Amino acid sequence: MANTNNVTELIIVGLFQDPEGQRVCFVVFLLMYLATVVGNGLIVLTVNVINVSKSLHSPMYFFLSYLSLVEITYSSTVVPKFITDLLAKIKTISLEGCVAQIFFFHFFGVTEIFLLTVMAYDRYVAICKPLHYTTIMNRSMCHLLVSGSWLGGFFHSMVQIIITLQLSFCGPNVIDHYFCDLHPLFKLACTDTSVEGVIVLANSGLFSIFSFLLLVSSYIVILFNLRNHSAEGRRKALSTCASHIMVVLLFFGPAIFLYMRPPSTFTEDKLVAVFYTVVTPMLNPIIYTLRNAEVKNAMRKLWGKKVNSGME
Repeated sequence: MANTNNVTELIIVGLFQDPEGQRVCFVVFLLMYLATVVGNGLIVLTVNVINVSKSLHSPMYFFLSYLSLVEITYSSTVVPKFITDLLAKIKTISLEGCVAQIFFFHFFGVTEIFLLTVMAYDRYVAICKPLHYTTIMNRSMCHLLVSGSWLGGFFHSMVQIIITLQLSFCGPNVIDHYFCDLHPLFKLACTDTSVEGVIVLANSGLFSIFSFLLLVSSYIVILFNLRNHSAEGRRKALSTCASHIMVVLLFFGPAIFLYMRPPSTFTEDKLVAVFYTVVTPMLNPIIYTLRNAEVKNAMRKLWGKKVNSGME
């Protein structure tokens, strides 16, 4: 942080200014965050508990458990502080804390993008190359794809942080958002950030667009190949793919809206950010469990084991 001058602490404007509204939001967002942690945690536990369901040991559920783990960590980089700030009169964060929040937010966010891409590839191999599925998607390949997703998120986030560390901050220190992100932080810099803005556009916006188009293309190919399957096979594949597509749309829609246009801090931007930091991580486990009989049955078995062990 050698380039910073006299700014060591930032004041966060927040989402709303009305005290009564903030108290209501505190209760609502706290319940949503708890639902995110419990819902995604339940998926991680269900998939990884031995002898609950052998069908959940397939690569698809292996990737799903990591996606749920990332959802918990991704939401936790922003939401806990956001919730506590709703009860604070003055919302502050240190400049170092702000940079750390940016790093982990983008790290887990891009890791999720890679995992969604990996899950689409898994479905492509399962539907379009079923005879070679177990050979291609072996245990080593699954671990390699997950490791690559984490590494991809790390390198992406490092680019964001290197950009941020080059900026100088000499006042003002009020960030017009409810958490630290690059565009609101750029507005506080003492120097011109147009070059940095272009890099962020390429690193975040264009990356999101490319990943989204890749995912959409893969599902188009999958749906095209489903014509050769039986009616029952099409039904199961469509059910699984529909869940993936819903998650992709919920995640990429807001991200593309915010990062593929000039930086601004309209109220609408904050509400869109709430959607992909609070709402989407909560909806993902609901989408996957409600549309997946195997996950629901495994959860019932897991719950039955917990109840029985508690009665003994």
